[in-house]
Amino acid sequence: MKISLKSPAFNNGEMIPKKYTCDGQDISPPLQWDTIPLGTESFALISDDPDAPVGIWVHWVIYNIPPALNSLPEQLPPIEFLPNGAIQGLNDFYRIGYGGPCPPPGRAHRYFFKIYALDCKLNLKNRATSKDLVSAMAGHILAEGQLMGLYQR
Repeated sequence: MKISLKSPAFNNGEMIPKKYTCDGQDISPPLQWDTIPLGTESFALISDDPDAPVGIWVHWVIYNIPPALNSLPEQLPPIEFLPNGAIQGLNDFYRIGYGGPCPPPGRAHRYFFKIYALDCKLNLKNRATSKDLVSAMAGHILAEGQLMGLYQR
């Protein structure tokens, strides 16, 4: 089953507005999804840049998003435990929460926002990384989807 992940801020394959990058306000973009599979106990989201010079660069890790939610608002605070019950992990900037696109000058990089519907809530250590999340999700993914945006400096 596929989840349709969208943002009112940019369309799939289009440029991510500057306000969501290190050149702007560096705030998280609003995201919306429309598929909630039967048996979903939580959602998780990873955002990364596979075009980074050092390899895949993780910009956002968030999990235990309640199954009743089908969106994340713009500008989530950079705190580990969100009021809605979701938990934000450690990105590759060594910060909790979202870190926007910040590529070196040159060609555009691709930024993937990947959503997962899970059949459980996850019990991860504090400051969980993308690797921690991927490992914990193994065997629990009911559906997934992605949105890709571009950014260039």
